[in-house]
Amino acid sequence: MSAWLHIVGIGEDGLEGLLPAARAVVQSAEVIIGGDRHHQLAGITSAERLSWPSPFDALISTLQGLRGKRVVVLATGDPLWFSVGARIGREIDPSEITYHPQLSAFQLASARMGWSMADVETLTVHGRPVEQMIAFIQPDQRLLILTTGAQTPGQIAQFLTQRGFGSSKMTVLAAMGGDREQRFDGLAESWSHEVPPFNTLAVDCVAAPDAALLPRVPGLPDELFEHDGTMTKREVRAVTIAKLMPMRGALLWDIGTGCGSVAVEWMRAARYAQAIGIEPRADRRAMAGQNALALGTPKLQVIEGTAPDALEGLAAPDAIFIGGGLSDAVFETAWQALKPLGRFVANAVTLESETVLMALHAKHGGELVRLSVNRAEPVGPYRGWRPFMPVTQWSLIKR
Repeated sequence: MSAWLHIVGIGEDGLEGLLPAARAVVQSAEVIIGGDRHHQLAGITSAERLSWPSPFDALISTLQGLRGKRVVVLATGDPLWFSVGARIGREIDPSEITYHPQLSAFQLASARMGWSMADVETLTVHGRPVEQMIAFIQPDQRLLILTTGAQTPGQIAQFLTQRGFGSSKMTVLAAMGGDREQRFDGLAESWSHEVPPFNTLAVDCVAAPDAALLPRVPGLPDELFEHDGTMTKREVRAVTIAKLMPMRGALLWDIGTGCGSVAVEWMRAARYAQAIGIEPRADRRAMAGQNALALGTPKLQVIEGTAPDALEGLAAPDAIFIGGGLSDAVFETAWQALKPLGRFVANAVTLESETVLMALHAKHGGELVRLSVNRAEPVGPYRGWRPFMPVTQWSLIKR
């Protein structure tokens, strides 16, 4: 089928900034869909003008209803880079779409800052929880962030300052490439600019000597999590996450999530990784939610329930972790739901749970290990090794 839908990236310079082919597509369109700003940039044409539908999810059905007409969707910059083009392309056959990219906000911001795009992290908090940028706060890291709302840079400045990165340099760039382009510079700890609501934020992270070091590899300090003492400890958590193998966009079921430490670290370890925590206790669900916000994984989904009943109807996972309460019924239900090449990890600290693990290992194979951790702690005027309860860990891959 030939392309009837054109998705055109447009910048602050409007039609004049488009290549001749893209300009001709816009000028000959029968229907143009976009935001008010996009319509203003495109200027006057004879096309029918439609605004973004509400709710936005109705966009796909709106477009499908226009099949057969010459339709243009206007987006900002590159339609496939944190923009509407990717969403449309997942729902409509790509053979029906032609993309016309313009310079993205990231490319323009890199040029304004003199930063190599190969050396920066690009992310968006446009229409998404601002807290998700917290996971990217690292010493000497450069960030380019698409933001929404005049208050967003101030929120990010607060996140930086609270974590010992108050000396980080921040630059807000607005209306890049147009006559109204503006630039605002400052430090996170003293940020006070009033900025336009639609902007791109550049952050050059500068860490103080006492800054919080929160790497994205697993094994965050236990004290960073709010918990009631029942949690997967740091050393065991690092081994557990390694066996679960976080991957881009992959989904984890964390059964008996507790304070959410494993789910949070899973999501931090890979871009767009997702997690569903299943937890019967309300106080622990609340702790998991608070930890997710504080550590930059606000999309952690925590549901009430107990396995296996609570697993019914959930999206099929790429990995499953059970920190306690494993039984034959729970395993069978979880294993059936696990995708091919999915990773399954279960930890046990009691003799009863260990017996279940050993029986399942004998039946299904996999790897069975015992983890023993000792930490040096004061013993009177001296120091000694304080052992934690050993953890028996069973892991296997579904092949």
